[in-house]
Amino acid sequence: MSTEPRLEDLVAAMPLVDHHVHGASAADLDRPAFETLVTESDRPIPPFMTQFDSQIGFAIRRWCAPVLGLSAHASPEDYLARRAELGAAEVNRRLLRGSGIGRFLVETGYRGEDVLGVAGMAEASDRPAAEIVRIERVLEEVAATGVSAAELPGRFREELAARCAGAVGLKSIVAYRYGFAFDPEPPSEREVVDAAGRWLATAPENGPRVEDPVLLRFGLWTGVAQGLPLQLHAGYGDPDVELHLCDPLLLTRWLKLVEPHGVDVLLLHCYPYHRNAGYLAQVFPHVYFDIGLAVNYTGSRSGAVIAESLELAPFAKILFSSDAWGPAELHYLGAHLFRRGLCEALRSWVDAGQWTEPDAIRVATMIGATNASRVYGLEPTE
Repeated sequence: MSTEPRLEDLVAAMPLVDHHVHGASAADLDRPAFETLVTESDRPIPPFMTQFDSQIGFAIRRWCAPVLGLSAHASPEDYLARRAELGAAEVNRRLLRGSGIGRFLVETGYRGEDVLGVAGMAEASDRPAAEIVRIERVLEEVAATGVSAAELPGRFREELAARCAGAVGLKSIVAYRYGFAFDPEPPSEREVVDAAGRWLATAPENGPRVEDPVLLRFGLWTGVAQGLPLQLHAGYGDPDVELHLCDPLLLTRWLKLVEPHGVDVLLLHCYPYHRNAGYLAQVFPHVYFDIGLAVNYTGSRSGAVIAESLELAPFAKILFSSDAWGPAELHYLGAHLFRRGLCEALRSWVDAGQWTEPDAIRVATMIGATNASRVYGLEPTE
């Protein structure tokens, strides 16, 4: 009888590194709030439908209900009643710890006041957490201090460097604010000051939102100068994106310019362009990718998307993320569905005699944990 570990057992016990995630909701959520947070749409839910009638809704009822003490496939009403009974803190504790995620790299730049921060995620999950700094948020915070256009470039460089001192990586949302069809060259100082002048002169009272392509490029290149791994949202997201401009292939010229700087670029989510991201990860040594956001929202079809992500890129270039924000169900499902889909793909190749089980285990470990640990320079966890 073989004493070798089984692929499924190892993957089930693996402490995943979630290299791009946000905080869990700190407040209790009623049904409208919960349903709004389990979709990428920012529009009101039409009265004729419910988000529970979707792939992610079915996945919540199947996989999260037992973690909260209900039977699998509990009704939406029973599920939400149980959630309210337990309260946000206990729901977060059960789902975050039940996810088996061993480390969270928390991007703090989106509505951080509404969710747990780095310390809160570490406490609720009982696992280590570190920060990923959002470039555009720092630039907007500097602009809100009353800085002049001439002062803004230097102040931003100083502030970003200070924030990076306690972080493991950076993230840009240029895909949301402009798209990837930007001039790949670094802007001149004069261009930045002129753009800052226009921006600051028209900033609304509720705070500036950086959308100018010159300033976005300035933020990106200032991020490259920090030397930390740099994450970029790509592909699918909320309606703020124009999806046809979020194909990572549009970054090709910029990636070529970044390559000599020795900075790793991590393309996040990428769906439906995950095959394009796989190509970029194959041809450029500094490019990596994940399919994080797509896993939750494709639910029972997520295994097919995961298998597609394994088609072209070297396995040392693929990472795991959940991109969960808000309900801790997204953190739990991001890990659970990823494990299931990865095992389904690898098991099919082992059973067909195309892979050995030890090779499948080695690749699963790379994608689930060790690739991220290498890229971000993470210390081993206990």
